[in-house]
This record gives sequence, structure tokens and C-alpha cells, in this order.
Amino acid sequence: MWWIVLIIVVVLAIIIIALYNGLVTMRLRVKNAWSQIDVQLQRRFDLIPNLVESVKGYMAHESDVLTKVTDLRSSWANANTVDEKAKLDNELSDTLKTIMAVAENYPDLKANQSFLSLQEELQNTENKISYSRQFYNDTVTRYNTKLQVFPSNIIASIFHFTEEALFEVDNEEAKKNVKVKF
Repeated sequence: MWWIVLIIVVVLAIIIIALYNGLVTMRLRVKNAWSQIDVQLQRRFDLIPNLVESVKGYMAHESDVLTKVTDLRSSWANANTVDEKAKLDNELSDTLKTIMAVAENYPDLKANQSFLSLQEELQNTENKISYSRQFYNDTVTRYNTKLQVFPSNIIASIFHFTEEALFEVDNEEAKKNVKVKF
């Protein structure tokens, strides 16, 4: 009789450990997926000053755009949550659209090799950001689902696992990828 009770306790302990480890693994995958977005967004923020430098001579009258890029870059360093970084990402996308619109008006700038290579780097970064957002949201959805389905929801509530936020864009215009056309 004691063997049966012991076997049941051991099996339950193994199930609880497996569920707990699965939740921890998913939480770490969410953090890793966010780090991938963070890296790509930081890469974009690092590319922007170079792009701005290329355009600066043509944009003397657009000093507010240059100031906004600098302010956004500073804010990025202080942002901690997914929502804060998503908001800054939206603002930067709008600012980039302004820079590209100004560039459209200057044929010499559009032919500048430095500007063209920065434009290509920026487009590659935008593609990586898009993929990273999708990967992050897929990972968060799997994690949040695991927090809500039985029996892992019991373990999640006992050990205080909390849902993670999806990377969402607030407005329709910001959802569009930055278009770079020359």
C-alpha cells in the first residue's frame, strides 16, 4: 500500500516539476525573443544618426526632425517595457518617413553612395525588425496560452507566473513598414 502512495507522490512530483520547467523555459524564450527585437531596434537607432548626417546638408530647414531623432534615441535608452519601446518605435518610424520624404526632393542626395548604402542597411534592419516582432508575438502567445491551459495554469498561479504583453502598434499608419523609394 505504501508503494502505491509513494509511486503516486513521485509521479505527481515529476508532473509538477515538468510543468514548472516548461513554464520557466517558455518565459526565458519570451525574454530571448524580446532581446532579438531590442537588438534590431537598437541597430536601427544606431543607423539613424548616420542617415541623418548624410541628409543633414539638404535638411537645414528640417532641424526639428533632426532634434526629434536625437530625443527619440535618448528616450530609447530609458525605456524599459515592451509598450514604451513600441511607442518609441512608432515615433521613429514616422520620423524616418519624414526624412525619406525630404530625400525624395533632392536628386543629388538620392544618388549619393553613402545615402544609398545607409538606405539599404535601414531596409534590411526593417525586415529583421518585422521578423523579430512576429517571432516575439508567436513566442508570447505560446507562453500566455500555456499559462491559461489546464494543468499548467495551476502551476503558473502557484508560482506567480504572469502573462507577457504582445508587441502591438497603436495606429494604422504606424503599422506600415517604412517605405524607402528612390
